[in-house]
Amino acid sequence: MVADVADALSGVADGSTVLIGGFGLAGHPVQLIDGLLEQGARDLTIVSNNAGNGDTGLAALLAAGRVSKVVCSFPRQVDSYVFDGLYRTGQVQLELVPQGNLAERIRAGGAGLGGFFTPTGFGTPLAEGKETRQIDGSWYVFETPIRGDVALVGGYLGDPLGNVVYRKTSRNFNPVMAAAADLSIVQVDRVVGVGDLDPEAVVTPGIYVDRVVAVGDREWLRERA
Repeated sequence: MVADVADALSGVADGSTVLIGGFGLAGHPVQLIDGLLEQGARDLTIVSNNAGNGDTGLAALLAAGRVSKVVCSFPRQVDSYVFDGLYRTGQVQLELVPQGNLAERIRAGGAGLGGFFTPTGFGTPLAEGKETRQIDGSWYVFETPIRGDVALVGGYLGDPLGNVVYRKTSRNFNPVMAAAADLSIVQVDRVVGVGDLDPEAVVTPGIYVDRVVAVGDREWLRERA
């Protein structure tokens, strides 16, 4: 457990590959992303479900010129105008990955696997330059694992040992990302005592987590209690 967001992000280097959890804003570690903006790391490769919403979070990091490449499934949506503008002017690169493939590539990275064959993407531009193989009469594309230098994860509750639980659908990509980075940083609404979390409810065990920081608003937490 660390004292604040600045401490949590200490040592994140220029050129890092950063896995960012969340599906839209659900489970999105907004405070950690804001802290990364203040911390100053640049030339980042971001791996996330989408390429930012509106002007905050990942979109703000893009707008500040800190990102050189985005690996995602949904680069365009109604409020993705920051990424859209940067991509069209050649200021950021894009690697488009179907959502299931993205999740499995990250999971493979965390599990230490060398990759996997999938039918998704075969016969499309997404398979260009990749190994293909026919298995039992069907064609598959080989996908490589994804690992990050850093993972920014949005949790709900955590303890000082790094055990984390998530709130409903905010779980999404966060658990596999926590397992697939050299440095996993988790923001939670509240840090509870060791033993206060039900072991059966822990989704990300502390072995995958390096730093936990509490970011929740106290009044908001009282309303949820």
